[in-house]
Amino acid sequence: MNIISKLPEQGTSIFTVMSAMALEHGAINLSQGFPEFEVSPELVDRIYHYMTKGHNQYAPMPGTPQLRKEIARVTEENYGRKTDENNEITIFSGATEALFSSITTLIHPGDEVILFDPAYDSYDPAIKLSGGIPIHIELSYPDFTIPWNIVREKISSKTKLIIINTPHNPTGTVLSEGDMKELIALVKEHDLWVLSDEVYEWIIFDNKSHVSVLKYPELKDRSIAVFSFGKTFHATGWKMGYAIAGESLTKELRKVHQFVTFSVNTPIQLAMADHLKVRENYTSLPDLYQPKRDHFLNLIKDLPLTPLTCSGTYFQLLSYAGISDEDDRTFSEKMTKEWGVAVIPVSVFYEKKTDHKLIRVCFAKNQDTLDKAVENIRKNYRN
Repeated sequence: MNIISKLPEQGTSIFTVMSAMALEHGAINLSQGFPEFEVSPELVDRIYHYMTKGHNQYAPMPGTPQLRKEIARVTEENYGRKTDENNEITIFSGATEALFSSITTLIHPGDEVILFDPAYDSYDPAIKLSGGIPIHIELSYPDFTIPWNIVREKISSKTKLIIINTPHNPTGTVLSEGDMKELIALVKEHDLWVLSDEVYEWIIFDNKSHVSVLKYPELKDRSIAVFSFGKTFHATGWKMGYAIAGESLTKELRKVHQFVTFSVNTPIQLAMADHLKVRENYTSLPDLYQPKRDHFLNLIKDLPLTPLTCSGTYFQLLSYAGISDEDDRTFSEKMTKEWGVAVIPVSVFYEKKTDHKLIRVCFAKNQDTLDKAVENIRKNYRN
């Protein structure tokens, strides 16, 4: 029998492709977004503690009460939102599952969803798998701001959801209070849902503040906010995230979640609850990552690689227009195979494969790794 693909144009993820290429050619991998350094030994010890105490069976479907209680406390402390730990917080097997389950919950066949390019690559497939229609709007280049006038033009009677992402992957930009006012006005006028991808909430620089949908009462019952412990605690392989939404929305979200993963790793949830009790464990992230960003930018300051503004995440966009007029995929493959540094071409984050001659590098690496990567670039860029 022939298989009729639901995602006929979907190939292997660019992150998998570039990481495999890096391995094949012995390149330093600045492509895939994962930290190189270890997670907190105290956190690992707490996981071991709960495993040896016998907490190895299914957790409650919404998440352990201990973890949901700590998330509610942190949410109120940082965003001023009183959150019902029993009815408004759900633990997921990573933020990607939370995003998928949220889209599946809200979108029916024929519904339109507005998303902004360059966009994280899971949004579009999840919309299509739910029978929805992705409406891609390109962020204004080169500052990657939302063109709200175009958003208004694209909203139709079929529009049901807007997906936002701040701090933004891959660009490193952050939304402002003005952006949230624009969003609130559109949500009210057109009766829309909002899905807010905030997985890099704590990785923000230059004394900027993270603008979360959770801060705005007008969005309380109209939004789902998604977060990632993997990003916050350098443990992407543990695949643990969570979502916060109003009670009625959470009730529907959990209906989907229970048939995707049902529940999430029990001892890690209990350990995370303990780890969240120490505020410095998550608020210290700017002090970890901004020096890495600044060190990397200092290393390349005399190279013909132009950095774009990076206000958050652990990604830096670079324009290579001063080196080559090759398309970004060709240039990224050249860097990986010949220069020994794996990067991501930014055009892959666009529906139209828009090519601004940009590459994305991940600076969540040890200093010697960044030093060696830039040394490789320095040796090869003139060739």
